[in-house]
Amino acid sequence: MSQEAATRLEGDFDYIVVGAGSAGCVLANRLSGDGRSRVLILEAGGRDNWIWFHIPVGYLFTMGDPRADWMFQTEKEPGLNGRALNYPRGKVIGGCSAINGMISMRGQALDYDHWRQLGLPGWSWDDVRPIFKKLDGHFLGDTEHHGGSGEWRVEQPRVQWDVLNAVAKAAVEMGIPATSDFNTGDNNGVSYFHVNQKRGLRMSAAKAFLKPVLNRNNLRLETGVLVEKVVFEGKRAVGVLFRQDGRLVEARARGEVILSAGAIGSPQILQLSGVGAANWLSDVGIAVVHDKPGVGSNLQDHLQQRAIFKVQGVKTLNETYHSLVRRALMGVEYALLQRGPLTMAPSQLGIFTKSSPEHERPNIQFHVQPLSLDKFGEPLHRFPAITISACNLRPTSRGTIRLRSREPSDKPVIAPNYLATYEDRIVAADAIRVTRRLMQQPALQPYRPEEFLPGPAVGDDDASLAKAAGDIGTTIFHPVGTAKMGIASDPMAVVDERLRVRGLQGLRVIDASIMPTITSGNTNTPTMMIAEKAARMVIEDGRSTQAAAEVAAS
Repeated sequence: MSQEAATRLEGDFDYIVVGAGSAGCVLANRLSGDGRSRVLILEAGGRDNWIWFHIPVGYLFTMGDPRADWMFQTEKEPGLNGRALNYPRGKVIGGCSAINGMISMRGQALDYDHWRQLGLPGWSWDDVRPIFKKLDGHFLGDTEHHGGSGEWRVEQPRVQWDVLNAVAKAAVEMGIPATSDFNTGDNNGVSYFHVNQKRGLRMSAAKAFLKPVLNRNNLRLETGVLVEKVVFEGKRAVGVLFRQDGRLVEARARGEVILSAGAIGSPQILQLSGVGAANWLSDVGIAVVHDKPGVGSNLQDHLQQRAIFKVQGVKTLNETYHSLVRRALMGVEYALLQRGPLTMAPSQLGIFTKSSPEHERPNIQFHVQPLSLDKFGEPLHRFPAITISACNLRPTSRGTIRLRSREPSDKPVIAPNYLATYEDRIVAADAIRVTRRLMQQPALQPYRPEEFLPGPAVGDDDASLAKAAGDIGTTIFHPVGTAKMGIASDPMAVVDERLRVRGLQGLRVIDASIMPTITSGNTNTPTMMIAEKAARMVIEDGRSTQAAAEVAAS
């Protein structure tokens, strides 16, 4: 880490928000809303001025491209039979919401009730549901479960596929109910996903929350910024050091520093700042400001088993991809109507069910795609096929994020520890069994599904299926939990229920890293709910502090 003198950034800020991703964009909007509080938001990436940030199918190009992606990679994972995975994270205003699957998903009511049962008041389903509704700009309008006037646009998909309709019928044939809405608190069932789009274009957090308010005089965005550390005076955070265009710059906050750099970035910045497990910090030569062993621990992610089945007599995206004529027609359809395959989210059809009867509620989620490929960033297969990915919604395995060195530019050591527990291996094996049973239902037999992955040679016993899960398993891009919220007596808790870092002043973490346990579904919308709720807390606490200061002064 550099010892050079830093240039002071001009301006006097009440709040510094590190990260203009899904959480940071919401925070910047809400904290600057009074017109008085001066807010600085810092983003490592750049502006979203590349066409593939806006055309929904652009995820095929943004993931794995350094102008959009941090290009992280996991360590070689024992549970994945020694494989390392690419670990995409958004590096642009809007963060992961600029490159993700656009799936609007809240999780299950019992996810949040569990947080409350952990001793975290204000985080039950009844507490957070109104916040989800406030964010919603839902195509259903104002209903019991949704709002119609929020900035976060939710629409129906603008393309359907015969083969996916057949998969939905097959799910019903095996006893899974059809549903029209996964976001009522109970997501049991099969349906097309609702998506964060507006008239056929991706809706990112930057589009919804940040860009519309950048004209505010009290809001400043800086891009191309690598934050090197939080600056402390004693135990109080007073600013940040960052590098921009080769210069080391210091910015100061009168109120609070807020880390919203995500489940990878926020623990990395905390550790670079001397906040973390003392032994981890000493290993890389960083002086301890606050010994906090939970920083970088408790990493959770949804591991998906990407099963692929060849099909016959029905259209999939694979054939279109390899036909210049069909691709041209697809482009014309999008240009004229903003419909068709270019509007596709990575997964269109969702299924939530139980991997085995002993589970009290759905514990696996299927993402079903009318396409197949070896991995994102590579060409689609030349044969017609569909991908049926099942993920364990509530894994018990826990991983870590640690510094590789004291240099802020070095990527951290990411070790998700997938399939480390017996419970997770059994769920993975059962999920493949459920997949096979789904593909054997009558509705799919006209298309003669043929298992390509994991392959018919893989036996049906637990050991064979768990090994197969390690061979075909990959991240579904939902890392959370690495600066978890917890009660004072929990030695691994990093933040309290108001997301203040325990044992320090003037510092909060507000992003997916604060989740004590992962939600049962895609994590982007829950992250934005966390930011919306936390912004209210920051404003309330700021008013209380100001009132106390005025009383003391009088």
